[in-house]
Amino acid sequence: MGFVKDFKEFAMRGNVLDMAVGVIIGGAFGKIISSMVDDVIMPVVSKLTGGIDFTNLYLPLSENVEMGLSLEKAREMGSVLAYGQFLQNTVDFLIVAFCIFLMIKGIAKLNRKKEEPAPEAPAAPEPSAEEKLLTEIRDLLKNK
Repeated sequence: MGFVKDFKEFAMRGNVLDMAVGVIIGGAFGKIISSMVDDVIMPVVSKLTGGIDFTNLYLPLSENVEMGLSLEKAREMGSVLAYGQFLQNTVDFLIVAFCIFLMIKGIAKLNRKKEEPAPEAPAAPEPSAEEKLLTEIRDLLKNK
């Protein structure tokens, strides 16, 4: 019974639950970013580069492989250096990293607004000429 109790205490700790929520939201966020890259950004890049499909870019490492084939067919014919998928994954990573950077920066900005110090109380008003004169008289009498 001690094992079940220990596990329950571990699983119910706040930081474990926060981490679980973070992993779930991170997975969903990753899907959104992947869709943005695959469905929005890469078609525009492909259009600008003349219709190149990055995921099918490769260099043949075998004499049996011809250029211009799909990556799948080229792999069937022999060894290839498939660098296109690496480029795609690098673009995905950079976009995800940039989005996370913007999100963290926005959260930090919101937290700074919450922590702004309360406005300082206005400074005491300058003493009048009469108060200054009375202060000088008092000081002179003290020094006698």
